[in-house]
Amino acid sequence: MKLHELSPAIGATKEVKRIGRGHGSGNGKTAGKGHKGQWARSGGGVRPGFEGGQTALARRMPKRGFNNIFATEYAIVNVSDLEARFENGAVIDDVALVESGLVKNTLDGIKVLGNGEITKSFTVKAAKFTAAAAEKIEKAGGKAEVI
Repeated sequence: MKLHELSPAIGATKEVKRIGRGHGSGNGKTAGKGHKGQWARSGGGVRPGFEGGQTALARRMPKRGFNNIFATEYAIVNVSDLEARFENGAVIDDVALVESGLVKNTLDGIKVLGNGEITKSFTVKAAKFTAAAAEKIEKAGGKAEVI
């Protein structure tokens, strides 16, 4: 076998469709786009979701509820997570929670929930506490400070 005898496998390559190169090519004049109409134009068709003038599906579906863009969204932490991640006597605030990896984004503040048990005493500074969380933190000898 010589270098000039090498060729790609059958079916591995495809001829390029050369359009608009005269009627002898089979794809001249209208270049495979037919006569006039929406698909022959430079824009080439309809936008996604357009159904030919029929009311679009997105508009036919019933709408329910609303999205309150003013609602405060809290990052949530359980007292059991604090027990596992922090040492006895630690001061826990939003910076400490982000550094420990418990919270990725503080959003509008941290809310501490009372899920789990706690034995270590912490000073926890957060935007909100549930009654159970505040009770458990103080029972273990810590402080729950609202900031």
